[in-house]
Amino acid sequence: MEFKDIVMQRYATKKFDGKRIPEGKINEFIELVRFAPSALNLQPWKIKVITDQKIKEQLFPATFNQEQATTCSHLLVFCANTDLDGLIKKVDQTLKEGRVPDEMRNMVIGRAKEMNGRMSPEQRLGWAQRQVFLALGNALNGAKALGFDSCPMTGFDPQEYSRILKLPPHLVPTALCPLGYAADKPMPKLRFPKEDIFF
Repeated sequence: MEFKDIVMQRYATKKFDGKRIPEGKINEFIELVRFAPSALNLQPWKIKVITDQKIKEQLFPATFNQEQATTCSHLLVFCANTDLDGLIKKVDQTLKEGRVPDEMRNMVIGRAKEMNGRMSPEQRLGWAQRQVFLALGNALNGAKALGFDSCPMTGFDPQEYSRILKLPPHLVPTALCPLGYAADKPMPKLRFPKEDIFF
């Protein structure tokens, strides 16, 4: 598909048909999400992939009874990772292994450490959550490119998700992305005129 067709045909699917997406397609999808951009390449996210129907049913009330979460093939929980110290070390090692020149590596790691050092815990979470939506964008368009559907969701109870999934404190559920094959029809794609958006 042309990218413009992906953008125009993608929509927030409210109900899926329950059919399982083939594992090969999911592996392709994961690679598209994995290569999402992020500031200083810190990739401050972890994505929980849920296929177990019992867990989806457990999460249903915490998703405010929205049936996308239970009719989907895969439910992705995008978590902001606030362990920036750990991420900086990991990126530093990755740059070394990738034989990135020391000058460039030191610049990237220096900026990352400076940024991390001036942020409060609340700011660190807010920053990581903003980065999460870059990965979510890749997920939404990537799903349509591979022939299945998705729905971006922020209407859920993050605390309940954390409790049910037994997540560590540094991983904060930020957005959901159920994947599958649509069992509904898209509404007309309406947006504000460009004059109201670009200035």
